[in-house]
Amino acid sequence: MRLRLGRSAVVATAVSVAAVVGVALSPPMGTVNAETAAYGQASTIGALFSVGPSGELGSHFCTASVVDSPAGDLILTAAHCMAGHTPGEVAFVPGYAKGQEPYGVWTVTQIIEDQEWTSSGDPDDDFAFLVVRQTGAKEAIEDLTGGEAIGIDVSAGQRVEVAGYPDIADAPISCANTALQFSPTQYEFDCGGFTDGTSGSPLLAAAGPFRGAGTVIGVIGGYEQGGDTPAVSYAAQFSTRLAALYRTALAAARP
Repeated sequence: MRLRLGRSAVVATAVSVAAVVGVALSPPMGTVNAETAAYGQASTIGALFSVGPSGELGSHFCTASVVDSPAGDLILTAAHCMAGHTPGEVAFVPGYAKGQEPYGVWTVTQIIEDQEWTSSGDPDDDFAFLVVRQTGAKEAIEDLTGGEAIGIDVSAGQRVEVAGYPDIADAPISCANTALQFSPTQYEFDCGGFTDGTSGSPLLAAAGPFRGAGTVIGVIGGYEQGGDTPAVSYAAQFSTRLAALYRTALAAARP
């Protein structure tokens, strides 16, 4: 099931993911493209930054992506990325690279997490939606960046593209490979270089140039909060609980 709510839509529409996602075989280890997103590219994907008491940006610590919604103000990341953080103390910078902020800085105003995650840290619910705002902005973030669709119950074996921000890098890396079946509820994605900071990176099937042309089927997180080694990452398969959380996030977003 593929959820895409256009900016003017009021009800979610679903079509078969098989129509937009093809099955492809890949080498056991994908090839990482270092610093793949030069200024102005990979617009739906960005870095999450801590925000200081005076509003200044601190260091980036996780990755997030803009997802499609009628209000155009939702991003998606891993729930464990939000541990210890509160709204107003985190900002999202889409397309960030080498100090450049091509689409501006967007403050997180709401954090929406699944109850199973907040109560027990269930790795199958390691995802969170964030509502973002920019003071004085006349457009929503999705108007500037595009937004990715959300894929529910997508089987393993899909070829995906993944981009994320390692803590030690000043630009994202990317890699394409097959989303393998690690468990009945978790994907495995094998690409080197996905260190701390890439949690929350979207697994994009049928992906274009990261400008709203893809379908997010998971985010790095879940088992081992995304993996204990840079070469092997995990992601919870989006299920009906993610779909329910998405609708909760839509209700929380601005009309």
